[in-house]
Amino acid sequence: MTRQNQSDPAVTEPPKAPGLLRSSGVVGVMTLLSRVLGLVRDMVIARYFGAGAGADAFFVAFKIPNFLRRLFAEGAFAQAFVPVLSSYRQQHAVSEVQRLVNAVAGSLGVVLLGVTLIAMLGAPVLTAVFAPGFMDEAEKFSLASDMLRITFPYLLLVSLTAFAGSILNSYDRFAIPAFTPVLLNLTMIGAAVFLSPLMETPIMALAWGVMIAGALQLFFQLPFLMSLGLLPRPKVDYRHEGVRRILVLMAPALFGVSVSQINLLLDTVLASFLQTGSVSWLYYSDRLSELPLGVFGIAIATVILPNLSRKHAAESLDQFTATLDWAVRAVLLIGLPAALALLLLAEPLLATLFYYGEVTARDVGMSAQSLRAYSAGLMAFMLIKVLAPGYFARQNTRTPVKIGIIAMGANMVFNLVLIFPLAHAGLALATSISAWLNAGLLWRGLKREGAWVSQPGWLRFASQLLIANGALAALILYLNVPVGQWLAASGAERAWDMGILVAAGGAVYFAALLLVGVRIRQFKLR
Repeated sequence: MTRQNQSDPAVTEPPKAPGLLRSSGVVGVMTLLSRVLGLVRDMVIARYFGAGAGADAFFVAFKIPNFLRRLFAEGAFAQAFVPVLSSYRQQHAVSEVQRLVNAVAGSLGVVLLGVTLIAMLGAPVLTAVFAPGFMDEAEKFSLASDMLRITFPYLLLVSLTAFAGSILNSYDRFAIPAFTPVLLNLTMIGAAVFLSPLMETPIMALAWGVMIAGALQLFFQLPFLMSLGLLPRPKVDYRHEGVRRILVLMAPALFGVSVSQINLLLDTVLASFLQTGSVSWLYYSDRLSELPLGVFGIAIATVILPNLSRKHAAESLDQFTATLDWAVRAVLLIGLPAALALLLLAEPLLATLFYYGEVTARDVGMSAQSLRAYSAGLMAFMLIKVLAPGYFARQNTRTPVKIGIIAMGANMVFNLVLIFPLAHAGLALATSISAWLNAGLLWRGLKREGAWVSQPGWLRFASQLLIANGALAALILYLNVPVGQWLAASGAERAWDMGILVAAGGAVYFAALLLVGVRIRQFKLR
């Protein structure tokens, strides 16, 4: 049966999808706003709570549901649901699409509710599993467990939010889902500033902020689903053909798309055995490295998944391979200078953002070690984000899971080898090395299956990137000053100097690209 949107006038679709560059730009801008506010949030947390035992406990309590969110809601579920929903749009009437949405909403909600209740009851067990090093410090362990009971319902709320966002993304409504995380950051900033002074244990305010934010994010998206005509009317129906397909695809996708997140969680587990502050140092450096990853890598991946799914359903192999090639070039264009900047400006960036209040100069130096290690793998993290959809759009989850298991096993080995000489920085470096292994195997698999075919001009493009990034590195090395001067400067001076560095670096990089012949029109792909 072909798609019959005219059968339901409540559902409106654009006559044609916007260009990938434009859509990626929309998602990127919204994500940039979210990530900038995320950095402001982390600056506020650092100022109020530093990198002590309370901060370590909160980061664990927040990381557990946040990790499961990325693993499940934004990882396995999104990668399984979007291709199935795109297939239904292509091949079925709108009434069948609504039935699928209703069945998924009910079935997903029941599972999430059960998992949330079990996790809240077993919070100490989860804390012991994810941060076993805390068990030697009774107060820190108890605090983390208490906060986990408050933060874990965030998984239920944000997973339903991701479900709503996946529907909007499938209909090329990218802006609203990309903007939604802003509410999390604003709520947590408000909790730290206004709620923490009112609480007996101030750090607990952050846990309440997380749960409140989850509810706000979900209810924010519902009116937009209503305007699309696809507001879910939940119905538990595990026998629905679409639900069964999603469940089959989800099981292996849990590993295939989220290996990097599993590796980051393993870092936290092992860091809990290291000196106090290690969890926080990894958190601050990871947050900074995630800025370019989220703004560019995830933005492009978000846009190409429904696009690739529709091209696969339409059996358009040439357009499928051209889209993948476009995505890889796009992340290289932005990812390489971002990784270079994080490597060369680790201490200045961390000092500018976090060297306030309870954060010490030692915290900056220790976080910089892990930030440099993460920067070495930034490009790999971004490539994974755009290569994995090449499998999931074709509903092939077996290959990514095999690759994911290999990469995760390698990460464990690298962790054990590098943690002794490099401590927390060794954990970050192990994650980066395994990410490169993961990305390389994904690329090789796509090439073997014929889903990746290099488009003309790669040698010229690589040369252009080399020249532009060389110009950027030369400028940073020329303008940057010793770390001591950054630490001695006031917050306003650091912000001003960093602003000049970022503006000058961006100007030189893009000017160099123009001089060597790179043009925006080359990246316009519908």
